[in-house]
Amino acid sequence: MPHKFKIGDRVCGAQVLPPTGKGASEIFAVARLMPEDRAGEPGYRVRTEAGERAMSEGELVAARR
Repeated sequence: MPHKFKIGDRVCGAQVLPPTGKGASEIFAVARLMPEDRAGEPGYRVRTEAGERAMSEGELVAARR
């Protein structure tokens, strides 16, 4: 499966917002494309000011511009 995002794209977590609609999701920058996991889902290394972490494609959505 090809990667949905490319290096440098701005993404955020795909978590569900609270019922009030308030709550900001942290914005990440895609730092590196990683291979697919055992289930065939592509992975990413994402970066913020706080550091870098690995996330799967299903955990990410494109950030609003």
